[in-house]
Amino acid sequence: MTESNAIVARGLTKKFGGLVAVDHVDLTVARAQVYGFLGPNGSGKSTTIRMLCGLLLPTSGDMRVLDCTIPRDAEALKRRIGYMTQKFSLYDDLSVVENLDFVAAVHELSRSDAKQRIEELLQTYWLTQQHDQLAGTMSGGQKQRLALAAAVLHKPELLLLDEPTSAVDPQSRREFWDSLFALADAGTTILVSTHYMDEAERCHRLAILDRGRLVADGSPRELCAALPGSVLLIECANPRRAQQALEGDVAIVSMAQIGAHLRVLVRSGAQARTAIAARLQQQDIEAHVSEVEANLEDVFVVATQKPQREAALQ
Repeated sequence: MTESNAIVARGLTKKFGGLVAVDHVDLTVARAQVYGFLGPNGSGKSTTIRMLCGLLLPTSGDMRVLDCTIPRDAEALKRRIGYMTQKFSLYDDLSVVENLDFVAAVHELSRSDAKQRIEELLQTYWLTQQHDQLAGTMSGGQKQRLALAAAVLHKPELLLLDEPTSAVDPQSRREFWDSLFALADAGTTILVSTHYMDEAERCHRLAILDRGRLVADGSPRELCAALPGSVLLIECANPRRAQQALEGDVAIVSMAQIGAHLRVLVRSGAQARTAIAARLQQQDIEAHVSEVEANLEDVFVVATQKPQREAALQ
């Protein structure tokens, strides 16, 4: 019987000498779900993805991916997954069609099947006009669409994407995500790592990694609802001056200027709101302080707090 989950990992750990890159991570990814990895550089996202697709041996832990036990069944798994890296990994000196022909040959598609599938992908990913263009002369967005076409050419059940949109413009990112949801609607499971909060909000479910540890896991809405403390929005004529006036307040976990406003994450809403408003008034800063809903950036800030500040929310 086929499992309802595409990925189940328990205690997944990877060490490089004395460095623990991934530290006892537990993951469950449902089939046909867009599951996001969010985390700072060096948090273990790429290392985890490489272990899940069998490219890197774990130090310890158990993994089942598409009912395959990894790393034992890694070779069998390769034909059922697609993998797209952050860096463009196709051949710059080959044309769009030549690159896709090469990938089709790697996956041992017949010539007729390859031709039909490539024509389908050229239309799906708006590459028909670039049919004979050398990949090295394409724009960032075009290269991204070509890389995605190559990754899904053999119709994988699971697609692993390692920061695939880091080098493209916002419009290309939006089009790329529309393509991902079309794949998910057709039954493909997608695991994608990202640095962008707007992309993380699109995911059905999200894991936040920090220093190799899984520090948060849930839907974007669940993570925001579970955020400890409260978020305050300070509206005043000089947000920078307000931020300087509030520096050192033990009730404040973080502050960030967002345009003409100051966004402040605090331990407790009502008491902190009153105290902050009073402190600003003492500094002759006229401000309106209101409580607002948390967003994923707030969740990310709390989840990835440095050790010396983690006690702020205890």
